[in-house]
Amino acid sequence: MALFEPARFLDKKSQPHTFTLVVLASISAMAMNIFLPSLPSMADHFSTSTATLGLTVGIYLAASAVIGIFVGPISDLYGRRPVILVSLAVFIISSIWCIYASTVFWLLTARVFQACGAVTIVLSRAVIRDTTEANLAGSKIGYVTMGMALTPMVIPGIGGFIDAYLSWEYNFWALALAGLVTFILVFFDLGETAVNRSSSIFEQFNDYPTLLKSRRFWAYSITSGLGAGAFFAYLGGAPYVASEIFYLSPEKLGVFFGAPAIGYFVGNFLAGRFSTQVGIDPMISIGMFINVSGMLLSIAISIVGFGSEWSFFGTMTLVGLGNGISLPNANAGLLSINPKLAGTASGLGGSIMIGLGSILSAMAGVLLAGSSTEIPLIGLMLISALLGLLCTFYVIKRNNEITG
Repeated sequence: MALFEPARFLDKKSQPHTFTLVVLASISAMAMNIFLPSLPSMADHFSTSTATLGLTVGIYLAASAVIGIFVGPISDLYGRRPVILVSLAVFIISSIWCIYASTVFWLLTARVFQACGAVTIVLSRAVIRDTTEANLAGSKIGYVTMGMALTPMVIPGIGGFIDAYLSWEYNFWALALAGLVTFILVFFDLGETAVNRSSSIFEQFNDYPTLLKSRRFWAYSITSGLGAGAFFAYLGGAPYVASEIFYLSPEKLGVFFGAPAIGYFVGNFLAGRFSTQVGIDPMISIGMFINVSGMLLSIAISIVGFGSEWSFFGTMTLVGLGNGISLPNANAGLLSINPKLAGTASGLGGSIMIGLGSILSAMAGVLLAGSSTEIPLIGLMLISALLGLLCTFYVIKRNNEITG
């Protein structure tokens, strides 16, 4: 790993400032969250159902997964900086495209291109790995994602008020503006961090089997995918639950929707504070156990007949807490398998995680169609969390075999 000077804000010759990394990691989360309270009004505008427009989440995640497969090798070849800048330019244009989409088809098409914003969260992790020692990467990723957690904590509420007092289109204008600000920030603050780049794109794709043959890589990737899968299912199903089961207005939906982000913020702080001392694998297992506990509590309350918006969204803070602890460490684990392939590992691992998330998001919409209770969504989230916990046990077993 090359040595970089300590961060100086807006100085490309030093490490990127933590604020820049936080903004980079946040833009994709903003694109997933800000317009969700507007789904009912968007459904009226496009003369379709809220469930159908829920595909704007699933297709964004699916496109992000596909893009992530290629962005890692491309950034390892051409560098992090140019790939990030190009992706942000596409993000800005596609955000404006969403505003002027004439049909649901063209809206979904624009969302596919808008998924280029997901490049930023993948490459922000790669930048951290480029500039940070392996044993400190989990901690730094935790602090960066702690800052990122502020986005889903406040953005849905802002989006709800924008929808109520302006219109849904202004949420996408806000995304375009955020993309422009991020582009300017990256241009002046982020220098190139991928110092030892590959000589050809074919060399990078030839390295994929190295990762794909690694059981540790798969274990970390699937663990993070299933752990985050509970949250992605929430993204796909919570707007329906809020509007069709609990009858919340867009403003209230925006406020309640950010509940998991509160727990995620706290979990990221704990990951940043204790990952170095406790270790990557124990922190993953602690986070996954909290995730499962939250889902068990939520489904128990609903089954006995006391389910409400307060119980449903309140227990989601435990899901956020568990993911906030486990995901930074799972990401650090998969990046440490082969530091030379940090970009490739980040992209491929992110694709696996988001790919699982897109499937679960779509499944949430299917399971909730016509439902009068939140239990199908909670059950799906619980299954995902339980499978993630089982994968965590395999990660620990596999690493013990290697070190033993």
